[in-house]
Amino acid sequence: MDGEKRREMILLQLEAAEKPISASRFAKEFKVSRQIVVGDVALLRAAGYGIIATARGYLLEVEKDKQGITRKIACQHKPDQTEEELSIIVSLGGEIVDVVVEHPIYGELTGGLHIHTEREVKDFIEAYEKSQASLLSELTEGIHLHTVRCENEDILGQIKKALAQKNILYKG
Repeated sequence: MDGEKRREMILLQLEAAEKPISASRFAKEFKVSRQIVVGDVALLRAAGYGIIATARGYLLEVEKDKQGITRKIACQHKPDQTEEELSIIVSLGGEIVDVVVEHPIYGELTGGLHIHTEREVKDFIEAYEKSQASLLSELTEGIHLHTVRCENEDILGQIKKALAQKNILYKG
């Protein structure tokens, strides 16, 4: 299969997917290296397709009249409070879209999360622990932003209140 056909197949699968699809899964299916898939995705992005890379794989960004509001929440905590932070947000009806830190050299660094459920929180924490990688927030003494999507301002207020009670909401 040539690259053009492979990229077409990647797009078709992402359009139909309900969950992220990993580069490794695509690589196995198309019998190419993971790096070839990463390059294919880069070419698709350059062509204007909104492909999001998450810790669990790729998603196609589809604007489906997203209901509700999207806001940034400033947080600060130690790495061992990450699961608690994410669980609070999703348990109260929020989606954690991403995490953002301000780096002194690179400026704003953003990591896509797209976490909606407690199961996805658990999967993220398991992947973090298994990888032995650092969280972005470790670059900034735990200070970071989350883009959160939820139904309304009342739910956002509940999320902020719960995070403040756990001393996770950044106070400055």
